[in-house]
Amino acid sequence: MRADLSASCRRSLTAGLAAAALAAGTLTVTAAPAAHAATLVGIGRAVTDDAQRGIFQVTAWTDAPNARITKVSATVRQGSTVLVDIPTLPVVPDPWDPSAANLFRLADAATLKLVEDGGRIPALGTYAIDVTATDSLGNKQTRTDAGQLDFRLRPEVTLVPTKPTYADRNARPSGTVVGIQPGSGDRVTLSDRPVAIERTSPAQDGTWSAAQQAVTDAAGRFTSPPFPISSEDLGTSAIHFRTTVTADTPEIHGTVTDYLSVSDYVSRKVAVTATADKKRALNGQTVTISGRMTDPAAAGAPVAGHQVRVRLGGPTYGTGPSAVVRTGTDGRFTARLVAIAGKESGNWFVESPDRYVSFPDLHGALAIPLESRTDLRTYGLSADGRVTVSGTFRARYVPEPNFETSQFVRLEQLVGRDWKAIAWASVNSAYFNDFTLSAASKGGWFRVRHLTTDQFAESVTPSFRLTRLDTRIVSLNAGPEPVAKGGYVTVTGGLQHYADWAWRAYGNAPVVLQFQPRGSTTWKQMATGRSNASGNVSLKAKATGDGTWRIRHYGDSRHFNTPAAAGGDYVDVR
Repeated sequence: MRADLSASCRRSLTAGLAAAALAAGTLTVTAAPAAHAATLVGIGRAVTDDAQRGIFQVTAWTDAPNARITKVSATVRQGSTVLVDIPTLPVVPDPWDPSAANLFRLADAATLKLVEDGGRIPALGTYAIDVTATDSLGNKQTRTDAGQLDFRLRPEVTLVPTKPTYADRNARPSGTVVGIQPGSGDRVTLSDRPVAIERTSPAQDGTWSAAQQAVTDAAGRFTSPPFPISSEDLGTSAIHFRTTVTADTPEIHGTVTDYLSVSDYVSRKVAVTATADKKRALNGQTVTISGRMTDPAAAGAPVAGHQVRVRLGGPTYGTGPSAVVRTGTDGRFTARLVAIAGKESGNWFVESPDRYVSFPDLHGALAIPLESRTDLRTYGLSADGRVTVSGTFRARYVPEPNFETSQFVRLEQLVGRDWKAIAWASVNSAYFNDFTLSAASKGGWFRVRHLTTDQFAESVTPSFRLTRLDTRIVSLNAGPEPVAKGGYVTVTGGLQHYADWAWRAYGNAPVVLQFQPRGSTTWKQMATGRSNASGNVSLKAKATGDGTWRIRHYGDSRHFNTPAAAGGDYVDVR
């Protein structure tokens, strides 16, 4: 009895089985005292082993206290004719409960076979099984038609690989169907057997394919109708098929399936060459990429009417501009793509969008610079003749671009009709993108410019003008000459500025008197003053030794300094 049933349940079940057997006329009662004992022994259904249909097994149990099943026997019959008498069915130990001995199975050595294989079963088919069980107290039970021996062929289907090709873009799952014979295990060819083949994944064009039907030939072989396999299908990990065979005849019984994954295909190998008309394209410019497809297996003959994908950008497909074009009758193709700054830059690519046509991917260098901005922050022209400009350089639409290389901005001054670079500065980070430019200049028109590189396009600031007036000292004279030591030297001259295209008197402007002792390179300030309304200057200071005297004006917001190398007047001291 099954361990999961209580004693009362087992008695109820046994009583029910006995009542059913009496009603059917299959329960044998030998004597009145045994009528109660017969209900103590129970027999389950005899079940054929589907893997080896020459074997069956059955459960038997007893409800008698302190008793166990000691013997189970069986007969296999066809109608009233007993074909096989099995005196003992060996017990199958329960690995979880060795004390429970309820399962009895025909031994492998006693496998039932056809007469032609040395057995007792006359032909394929189904046969009745009667089972008798006896316990250790002598209680005995016989169950007629305890089960049915399914002694029919077990179908087996085997699929073989299939590869779609460039010339035949279909999968045709094929294979064989055989019947496994009970007992001997011989494989018997099954002809004229229907076979169902269906594609299980992935869905094709968003829909599932209906099952296709095939029939085995005299050798048990079959080939399904074609399943179209597109180039897009080949981009999946695999394409899966399922084949099913179902049979229920006097000689064959069962349903079996086999599965097939299609991941291999045979492509046509071609050769492709390509070139681009430029190595750098600014935003909005057209890049023309042209090439040719040939067949190495046909002595380099042109391949016409085949697709080619051309794209711009980096190694990751799907971000830059792309186009699919077809080769002409001469195998040539041309694609024109508009460069888009900021998508991806670095290369152009030529690829096969059709996986049935293969060639090594082609690529070439193509820079698509980001649009840039060069902005001014401060600018000015100093009195000593130096222009200084500060500003910021950055990408126009990308907040924090990677600076692959340092970017240079330059300060340009208009000379005649041309802009001449007079200073340079580098910027190498999106975070530290400020610059300062400085150069000697007497003023004029200026601008800051970044020339196009592979990473950033050209940008230029608005031009701006910086001006000051030149100044000079004229008619410089120091006296008396010579002068007594401890005496005073008086230095005179005229201060002028260049205004309205002429040198004119510069009145009421600050000036200083400077002295350079003989043998020295240093000028010492000796006195200060201002020019009069006519620009005239007169300053004096005590003479301490031989040397040179000069007058200088240090410019204001509108004037340059007077030239430092304008000379002076030498005075002896005696």
